[in-house]
Amino acid sequence: MALMKAAIYVEKDRIVLEDKPIPEIGPLDALMRISTTTICGTDVHILRGEYPVAKGLTVGHEPVGVIEKLGSEVRGFHEGQRVIAGAITPSGYSNACLCGCGAQDGARTAHGFKAIGGWKFGNVIDGCQAEYVRVPDAMANLSPIPDSLNDEHVLMCPDIMSTGFSGAERGGVTIGDTVAVFALGPIGLCAVAGAKMLGATTIIGVDTVAARISVAREMGASHVVDFKQGNVVAQIMALTDGRGVDVAIEALGTQATFEWALRVLRPGGTLSSLGVYSADLRIPVDAYAAGLGDYRIVSTLCPGGKERMRRLMAVVASGRVDVSPLVTHRFRLDDIEAAYELFANQRDGVMKVAITP
Repeated sequence: MALMKAAIYVEKDRIVLEDKPIPEIGPLDALMRISTTTICGTDVHILRGEYPVAKGLTVGHEPVGVIEKLGSEVRGFHEGQRVIAGAITPSGYSNACLCGCGAQDGARTAHGFKAIGGWKFGNVIDGCQAEYVRVPDAMANLSPIPDSLNDEHVLMCPDIMSTGFSGAERGGVTIGDTVAVFALGPIGLCAVAGAKMLGATTIIGVDTVAARISVAREMGASHVVDFKQGNVVAQIMALTDGRGVDVAIEALGTQATFEWALRVLRPGGTLSSLGVYSADLRIPVDAYAAGLGDYRIVSTLCPGGKERMRRLMAVVASGRVDVSPLVTHRFRLDDIEAAYELFANQRDGVMKVAITP
C-alpha cells in the first residue's frame, strides 16, 4: 500500500505528521498532488479542541496542486494539470446547491448531519495538509490555474480571499458605502479589498498590529482604528460624523468584535459575520435597538466551486488585488508542527504560511 505524509489530528493540542495511505478515488473524484497549502485559523480551532473532528483525520482545506489521477467519469480535465479546489466542495446537485447555497451542501457523518457540510476537507473527509488529497465531485470543484500565476498567487483563493470577499458581498456593500472591518487578519484584509472592489469609498479597519494596519492601507482601508487607543465605537462614530457605517464586517469571532460591529451600524445597517465563534454570542438589547432597528445580521461560509475559484483567480491575474503580502512565512510539510506552533501563537508577525511537500 502506497503511503504519504499527512498532518493528522490526534487529540486536543496535538496535530502531528504521520504516514497514511494515499487516498483511493471514486469515478467522480480526482487525486490531487499537493504543491502548496497553508494553515487556517479554523485549523487552530481544531487543534485547540474548539471545533470537533474525528481523531486521525488529515487536516487542512486550502489545496493548490496538480492532478495526479482522474476518476473514470471525470471529463474536461487531464492528469498533470495545475489546479486549485475551494475549501468548500459542493456537489452541484444537492438541495442546498440547487437553492444557490452550495456552501451548505450538507454531509452526513457518524455523528449525523452537519449544516456546514459543504466544508468537507479537514472536517468530514481527509484534508490537504498532506502530499495528496482526494477531491470529491471533481468536475464541480477543480479549477485550472492560469499559466501566468504561481502557487502563492492563488493560495488565498480557496478560502481566505473567497471568505473575505463574501463578507463584503453578503453585506451588500455598494457604491459610496462606509464599511468597518473588525480584525485585520488575512480574512479581514481580504474583506477590505472586497469592499473596495464593490464600491465602498470609506473603509475603516480595526486592529492594533502595525504590519497588518500597513497592509490594510495598501489594500484599500481609508482609516484605521487602533482598539488599544480608546473606545472603538466612539472612534468610528466620530469618523462617520455620528452616522455610523452601512456595513460592519466581523472577521475574528469574539463577543467584543461582534458587539462593536453591531454598535457602529447606522439604522438599517448590516452586520456581516465571518468569524468562527467558539462560545455563545450575546446580543445586547440596546445595541440591537430591542429588535426594532431594521438591522440585518448575516453570516457566510466561504463560497466554493470551480466558478468561484475561476473568478477569484481572474481578480488576482488582473492585478486589481495583490494578496502576496499575506504570505509571510514558508515551511516544508516535514516541518508543519513547527508551522502550527508559530501560527497558533501568532509569533514573528505571521499572517499566512505556505506549506510545500
